[in-house]
Amino acid sequence: PGNGARRNHTLDRSGIRGGQNLTNIAPALTVVIPVYNEADNILRTLTELEKNLFDTCTVLIVYDFPEDNTLPALQGYESEILTLKPTLNTYGKGAVNAIRFGLDHARTEAILVVMGDLSDDLSVLPAMLKEVEAGAGVVCGSRYMKGGKQIGGPWFKKLLSRTAGVSLRYLVGFPTHDVTNSFKMYTRQVLDFITIESRGGFEIGMEIVIKAWINGFKVAEVPATWRDREAGDSNFRLCAWLPCYLRWYFVAIHFKLRSLMS
Repeated sequence: PGNGARRNHTLDRSGIRGGQNLTNIAPALTVVIPVYNEADNILRTLTELEKNLFDTCTVLIVYDFPEDNTLPALQGYESEILTLKPTLNTYGKGAVNAIRFGLDHARTEAILVVMGDLSDDLSVLPAMLKEVEAGAGVVCGSRYMKGGKQIGGPWFKKLLSRTAGVSLRYLVGFPTHDVTNSFKMYTRQVLDFITIESRGGFEIGMEIVIKAWINGFKVAEVPATWRDREAGDSNFRLCAWLPCYLRWYFVAIHFKLRSLMS
């Protein structure tokens, strides 16, 4: 994994520029990281990301307001592999808008959404890229398939997400055990094909994978471990966003029933 010699870079509004390509074995990648005051976590997240890359990649760090404490934490960050582009979200405040902004502004073949709190299992990044190379339009980091795991977090949220993923798997043959996890890799082809409607919260990942499946794109999954954040406050709002998740759950059910009746 790419941990080569480092050199200094200066942070400006256009981001931090990295070094030379190391190999050409994987599709070009953009990592979208929506942040909200992640000063305590962002550098560890970037270090973990760099450890698991074999090629250079662009990192869009999407923030809602110029005073976000993530930005000062990036000053002086050094990398030969990551090209950091801190970018102000102009779609409106909130997680869903930050993710939408990042997805719309990524220009590479593969786009990965990662949380800035180091909760996502970046060690599976090579496996996700391999699935994209094999033709997957969406690759899900799955907590609920064999080999996956969830450590910490509210038990009720865990129960709901596991129930949603596993029930869709067995009721409609959905191709992942973990439909709700935000830790997913998408291809540009999928994102250009569908229209994103989510305006609530992190249900955007559920919407995209369900629409990809409905439209015949290959959906793959790799086992991943999710860990609850160690620092900072979560921006997840279960009660407010639950109706949004349920909407896409029933879209998948309805599609399967309609296909059986046709």
